[in-house]
Amino acid sequence: MTLHAKKHVKQVLLLVLMLWIPFWQGCAEYRALPEEVRSAVYMPGPMPEPLIDRWAPAFLTYGYADVYNRIGRPSARRTPGGNEEVWIDPQAPTVYTLQRTFSTQRGTYTNLFYRVHFPSVPFSLIPFHLTAGDNPGIMIVVTLDDRHRPVLVASVHTCGCYLAIVPTDYLPDEALPENWTGRTLEVYGETLPPRLVYAPFETPRLLVHVRPGVHRITHLEVVPGGQLHSDRYAPIAMTGAPMQDLLRLPFDHGATSFYYEEGLMKGHVKGSLKPFETLLMSLISLDLFVGSDKIYADPQEWGNRFYTSLKFWRRDESDMWDFAEFLKYWGWRL
Repeated sequence: MTLHAKKHVKQVLLLVLMLWIPFWQGCAEYRALPEEVRSAVYMPGPMPEPLIDRWAPAFLTYGYADVYNRIGRPSARRTPGGNEEVWIDPQAPTVYTLQRTFSTQRGTYTNLFYRVHFPSVPFSLIPFHLTAGDNPGIMIVVTLDDRHRPVLVASVHTCGCYLAIVPTDYLPDEALPENWTGRTLEVYGETLPPRLVYAPFETPRLLVHVRPGVHRITHLEVVPGGQLHSDRYAPIAMTGAPMQDLLRLPFDHGATSFYYEEGLMKGHVKGSLKPFETLLMSLISLDLFVGSDKIYADPQEWGNRFYTSLKFWRRDESDMWDFAEFLKYWGWRL
């Protein structure tokens, strides 16, 4: 290799390093959470489906004073230029729900999905916000056994990123992954508990702690339902709606979808392109829209898999739509 070629290779490697350092900083959110006298907690209102209502989580969002940290309702409006714009209305917090069943060799299970969205992840270089962009969301999946007890809780961003699967005290040990250590879970800089304990509480409530700015799930815990009405918390009512409502947002005198319905971005949330993730992650994932939020739906209909692994050759197995295959891929033995 010539001296000139070696110099060129070093320059390329230096450029790659410069790009990946902020990427890892963007993934690892180690900053302390803000101290708050009273924490804003979004409390789900009555749900039409009994199981969805019974096991609905509450969301504790830090930094409520900043609008981008507030849960809202996906909405549509006209811009001054006359174009359609999808945005998140923080004045009407809403959780979108879905109930599905799946079967494995061990039995039949029920999944309860809870999806919420925020106005944005603000652009920031220091600290670096890898996921900066509009209309981001997170989804909680509570898996029930045949006695309708929670056995797993999965948390994931609605781009399929930052997946975590936490067992509960109702899950038998033989259903754990073979390499399960029982230690705390490290998820790109966030630390989650190794198990969630439901059994001691008469009216347990899953409490999801959401980091300000980037909306990473920074903690999961199960608390007595009445605890969230104490002086430590400022409860905010959150309306429940079926996930299908995201396909028909009120707009003008009709409706429009929360998602692109055709073209290259079919199945992605409108306006959710994440430029930093596209720049830094699209090559290794072979997905130009790797960080964009997406629909949770049948990929045969939408052509957009809710994959949870950056290994592009594992998109089918890591797709959350086929939940039995998804759990098998990640090592769970339900």
